[in-house]
Amino acid sequence: MSRGDSYQLQGQAGGDALTSTEGSTTGKWRVIQVVNDAVFTDLVTGNNGPISTIANLEGITHLAGTTLFGEFTTIHVASGVVIAYK
Repeated sequence: MSRGDSYQLQGQAGGDALTSTEGSTTGKWRVIQVVNDAVFTDLVTGNNGPISTIANLEGITHLAGTTLFGEFTTIHVASGVVIAYK
């Protein structure tokens, strides 16, 4: 039986720890959790659920504990540490 989206939103499909040393990273993630205060310089969403105001999330400090939901295809962390869940 397929577990569907709820299973994926729990982060059980794996994830990637991203820092400023990674540069722009491409892939497909559903959740971004901020571990240490972080600033993004590039966030790109996928075609199935674009966030029209995604640029508003770039260049500001996201505090540790912040969780972003969506369909992200490019993440560039300028500072801090995040976990991007697939």
